[in-house]
Amino acid sequence: MITMLEAIRQALHDELASDEKVVLIGQDIGDFGGAFKVTQGLVDEFGEQRVADTPISESAMIGAAIGASMVGLKPVVEMQFIDFLACGYNQLVNFAGKLRYRLGQGASLVVRGPCGAGVSGSAFHSQSPESTYLCVPGIKVVYPSTAEDAYGLLRSAIQDPDPVLFLEHKFLYRRIKGEIGKGPIPLGQAAVRRRGNGLTVVTYGACSHTAQEVAEQFGDQVEVIDLRCLQPLDEACLFESVKRTNKVVLYHESQKTLGVGAELSARIGEQLFEYLDGPVTRVAAPDSPVPFSPNLEKFWLPGAEQLAQACQKLLAY
Repeated sequence: MITMLEAIRQALHDELASDEKVVLIGQDIGDFGGAFKVTQGLVDEFGEQRVADTPISESAMIGAAIGASMVGLKPVVEMQFIDFLACGYNQLVNFAGKLRYRLGQGASLVVRGPCGAGVSGSAFHSQSPESTYLCVPGIKVVYPSTAEDAYGLLRSAIQDPDPVLFLEHKFLYRRIKGEIGKGPIPLGQAAVRRRGNGLTVVTYGACSHTAQEVAEQFGDQVEVIDLRCLQPLDEACLFESVKRTNKVVLYHESQKTLGVGAELSARIGEQLFEYLDGPVTRVAAPDSPVPFSPNLEKFWLPGAEQLAQACQKLLAY
């Protein structure tokens, strides 16, 4: 059994070992091992040419990765905190995301790093910005919740011919453990974490664990689907579940307004309206920055109590 952090490190190691085109770049990822020690020890085995420290410039890091990908390399860029991806927004969105559409050649790169709240990181170190990038054509968005998924999905992301944003919830890094598989897990396949017949909870990331805990309170009434990949989305798995249960709760940590749940709600309303026996329900964070105070942050996070109340209300509808 290994932690999610160790699974990510193992995925990076195995891709470096199996493909000499894979390179890692980022701030302090060499001798220091990265802000969370994800890359610890990799520079000793693979050298500074393949595990390269960079200046503190997210725009330069992603720009360098785009150039490296165009000459045949497969760069993996580490953000110390995914919040600072905003500093490289132009490079990721207007260059990496559009490269295949402009030139017919994709940018085979991964941008990965820690996201999410729950560790008193405050407003600049706690964001879950996935919905910001879901509307960008050409970028895949992956958000694992287990050690096994982190390992397998990261290997697939590195092998993908187009840019992938790989989000790692920092609260899970050292808190969950699991066995890792022997190879990649295909992108775009959701996982049914728990079967039920009364309603479907659709979630991902750290919220997947809370959803499973809450589902236990309702016996066999609540089904839990872990999306794992937000783009490409496993619409078939999601729709099949909602058609059976006829009710759905969309649960995520990012803000409610224009969050992932908003898009899923629109798709369900457009395509599954006749199957619904209750309103599509969203449980998400309020539209505010993440508080620093542990008590305020706990209040801000959409937790088990809030999800349980939403499930109870919808089941009784």
